[in-house]
Amino acid sequence: MFFGNVNGMCAEKVTMTKVLAHRGASRAHRENTVAAFLAARQLGADAVELDVRQTADSLLVVHHDARIAETGRPLTDTPFRLLPDYIPTLDEALDACEGMWVNIEIKNNENEPDFDPTDHIAELVVLALDRRNEPERWLLSSFRLATINRCRLVAPAISTAWLTVEVPEGTALSVSGFGHRALHPYWENVDEALIRECHDQGVEVNVWTCDDPEAMKRLAGWGVDGICTSVPDIAREALRTL
Repeated sequence: MFFGNVNGMCAEKVTMTKVLAHRGASRAHRENTVAAFLAARQLGADAVELDVRQTADSLLVVHHDARIAETGRPLTDTPFRLLPDYIPTLDEALDACEGMWVNIEIKNNENEPDFDPTDHIAELVVLALDRRNEPERWLLSSFRLATINRCRLVAPAISTAWLTVEVPEGTALSVSGFGHRALHPYWENVDEALIRECHDQGVEVNVWTCDDPEAMKRLAGWGVDGICTSVPDIAREALRTL
């Protein structure tokens, strides 16, 4: 499994809970920047989570919002040369994460100006990853199920995960049925029963975005596979004290 064995006993599950640095070490550095990704490793993260979008000239870049804060313009209307220097390309970000697992969230929201109903961005991301020939290092995720299903279709060797806020009944079965490796729910909507249900379906659970050490311990005790957090150093210390 991408983030460890989900079939172990509780003590093993606690040990195997992984720390994902949310947009890098985003409390210590500006989010989704090379500095944040480099710091994630230094602060004890097992993996990095980042967001990918397209520019007007079809370059893949790492940025959470659809618009550039300084100009208000959508990234899809802006060529790469006009972007602020702090926004890295996907390749630059992956170079900074060398040797680590990387969870790449594909941003494709129908309510945002860069929405792509064809999900072509999924194919562009897969092509970029294929050039690196390290499929075991990547976990592709998206809030849009169609986008992540597209990834599953064009790149079956790369693990995929469905991002959610709420977790309706039957979600674990749906994730398993589509062939996705993991469910990524908002941490406050997760309980031990959900984790058990997902594990019974062979689905991992990586929660976002939890910065509360006591909640991290509780989630790890329930057997959560990964905790996405803006404070990987605090998460590492919290898990170490279990």
